[in-house]
Amino acid sequence: MKTESILSPAAAGIRQALQSARTHAAQIVSTGRDDQPGALVEPLIGLRQDRLQLQASARVLKAADEMIGTLFDQKT
Repeated sequence: MKTESILSPAAAGIRQALQSARTHAAQIVSTGRDDQPGALVEPLIGLRQDRLQLQASARVLKAADEMIGTLFDQKT
């Protein structure tokens, strides 16, 4: 198994979470005082989802790193 096949989904998840967080943050910034009070709900929930996706992707990356390290330890 190639290491790229393990690391690529994790890296893609991190990139996607960061891009989505930028979008949600921009929505929050562009919300004006005259907007309805609930206008911030969706982007705030989106930021929470982005955070969870980023954490999950980081855990996958950490697990892959540990697995590769274990394989190297066993090889030597």
